[in-house]
Amino acid sequence: MPDPESASPLTVTDLACRRGGRLVFAALSFRLAAGRALLVTGPNGAGKSSLLKLLAGLLAPAGGTLERPGHIAYLGHDNALKAVLSVEENLRFWAGLSGGAAVEDRLARALDVTGLAALADVPARLLSAGQKRRAGLARVLASGAPLWLLDEPTVGLDTASIDRLGPAFSAHLEGGGMIVATSHVPLPLGAPEQLAMGGR
Repeated sequence: MPDPESASPLTVTDLACRRGGRLVFAALSFRLAAGRALLVTGPNGAGKSSLLKLLAGLLAPAGGTLERPGHIAYLGHDNALKAVLSVEENLRFWAGLSGGAAVEDRLARALDVTGLAALADVPARLLSAGQKRRAGLARVLASGAPLWLLDEPTVGLDTASIDRLGPAFSAHLEGGGMIVATSHVPLPLGAPEQLAMGGR
């Protein structure tokens, strides 16, 4: 479950992003309350991934401000797994960053939801591409962070794996968490708020 920080909304005001000397987007504003999801759509090059990196603190904005919870779980195109560690060791590291008594519960639930319990002892380097993506998602599920930032989270997943994420997403939102996701395909997010970004 998200921690009490989840009561703090995500607020973006007049945000601008510049990459490689090019203005990707500007004057972007929105507010996401606790318990809500935001689906970001748009063509390639519109700035969807850059927006998530800004929200995660991985990029500095070219203008504007943003207010967010201090603890964030980010899933980019890289699954952020240590190849030599097992699936469980990878998840335990990320789950432990937030501490708390619920680490073991979060870890077990993440393995169950993503169908990786039987692969918990397998080194990440031996996983298939789809299994690695599921492990990346499990890392987010186990984090305990109130704000999840998911960049094309279902890439490489089969239909059954995507369907299994629905209850986990719902539980996170019902517990006061927030999700911002980019996707070119439908995600099991219920009725998310929508942000359509246009290319330049």
